[in-house]
Amino acid sequence: MVAKPAALWHSNAAARVLCPGCRLTLLGCGCSSGVEHNLAKVGVEGSNPFARSKISGFPKVCRRFHETIINPRLIPLLLLWLAGACLRITVLATPPVIPALHADLHLSETQIGWLSSLPSMMFAIAAVPGSLLIARVGLIPALLVGLLLTALGGAARGAIPEATFLFASTVVMAAGIAIMQPILPPLVRAWFPARIGFATAVYTTGLLVGEILPAGLTIPLVLPLTDGSWRLSFVFWAIPVLLTAVVVGAYAKRADGTKNVAPSANTMWWPDWRRPLIWQLGLILGSVNTIYFVSNAFLPDYVIAQGRPELVGAALTALNVGQLPAAFLLLGLAGPLVTRPWAYAVTGLASLAALIGMVASHGVGIVVFAGLLGFTNALTLTLALALPSMLSAPDDVHRTSAGMFTISYSCAMLLSIVGGWLWDVTAMPIASFAPVALCAVVIVVLASTVKNARQ
Repeated sequence: MVAKPAALWHSNAAARVLCPGCRLTLLGCGCSSGVEHNLAKVGVEGSNPFARSKISGFPKVCRRFHETIINPRLIPLLLLWLAGACLRITVLATPPVIPALHADLHLSETQIGWLSSLPSMMFAIAAVPGSLLIARVGLIPALLVGLLLTALGGAARGAIPEATFLFASTVVMAAGIAIMQPILPPLVRAWFPARIGFATAVYTTGLLVGEILPAGLTIPLVLPLTDGSWRLSFVFWAIPVLLTAVVVGAYAKRADGTKNVAPSANTMWWPDWRRPLIWQLGLILGSVNTIYFVSNAFLPDYVIAQGRPELVGAALTALNVGQLPAAFLLLGLAGPLVTRPWAYAVTGLASLAALIGMVASHGVGIVVFAGLLGFTNALTLTLALALPSMLSAPDDVHRTSAGMFTISYSCAMLLSIVGGWLWDVTAMPIASFAPVALCAVVIVVLASTVKNARQ
């Protein structure tokens, strides 16, 4: 009989479930198949989780056991996808009911701008505390905290039909999302170090689906099911977030601890604001976020102002659904393109062209160009989200991400308010999209800095 190695450990630290035959870690493994493992003796650094390393001398029951389960790589991919969806599903439940909020709560366009900017504000304010939470308790526990806050705050927005309570519960919801956002880049780096672009595209796809579902289904499906109640629609879209928390909690329990996917105990959490990298990433992502949030906030009322209220649902759906093909396209291309300056220049110019087409159109043309704007902006988003994982050291990804999100959402918050103020001051609906045009130009200008971001 061939003796088993006395001390073996799995290269993917997230894997904790043991195979009953060989007792090798299984859940969360990044191996390319169920019968192949990446192992190293204790004290030796693990190898690429996608590399193949044949193991011989283990019982045949191992092969049978591994062949009867789903490839364990799908488990962390599923968690990334679900967490990505929860970053937006409650936020994007708001734009479809903005006309109802106008009617019931008598909100002005400036107040709508503030309501739309609150998530961005909290994403900026709570990103660094989220980095601290990650450093103290680990990635999965911090993710659970974020999910629960998001679900609670999202549902509470419909508890009392009063503007102040709506704003307060939105703050709670957005704080939960702000905690989650800096968690995903280090999770990508920990679970898929050799496929950062691909794994980022996976959770970005989840994020985009989380935007599409409430934008596309609230008006035709959810509001009829809730008897037209915007309050119950908020509760409806909070349920998937709560269910995701249950799934993540179950995974964490099976994984027998998750601090092995957290930064080391002595990891710093405060972003190094002196690093040009953080500011470059923050301004690029800030421009992307501004384009998206401002467009979603003011597109419904803009379409109504154009005399086509029947196109509100179609325009919002196009803006959000248009992003999904971009994410699928980048599943295979994100890696090579992430640090290519021309990629950002092309997507920035394309977003500017789509905006011009949207505001110059009437009727169905608004819907078509809104979809194109969503597509081009999602290309930039997916590329930008992969930059912290690719350009930072493993123990530095979370604080680089926190700094990036702080800067980016500060920009989005400020410019969302500016968009509403411009509409109120000029009484011209088109003026609310001026920040979108500005940010498309900023992406083009900053494109040349990407290749030097590592320095």
